[in-house]
Amino acid sequence: MSTELFDPDRPYRLSPSVALRPEPFGALVYDFTTRKLSFLKTRLLVDVVHALADAPDARAALASAEVPEAEHARYLDALAGLVSAGTIEVRGG
Repeated sequence: MSTELFDPDRPYRLSPSVALRPEPFGALVYDFTTRKLSFLKTRLLVDVVHALADAPDARAALASAEVPEAEHARYLDALAGLVSAGTIEVRGG
């Protein structure tokens, strides 16, 4: 489990040890290091996680994935949880 604190103004990426398998509800998340299976419960969250790779920060990834402004806080909370779980990590740092 990561001890990294989530900062929405930093760039993130999917952790190299993690694979996503698309599903109708969102995606299955498998971490090959911890052998933990988890879920991304919406397709929009999957889009956000994919957008992280090219976005300058997490907020820009939300905009790129077209997350409605009213949902930004909820999605930032979800990304914070993904950092805590080690699913995503700070990119380039």
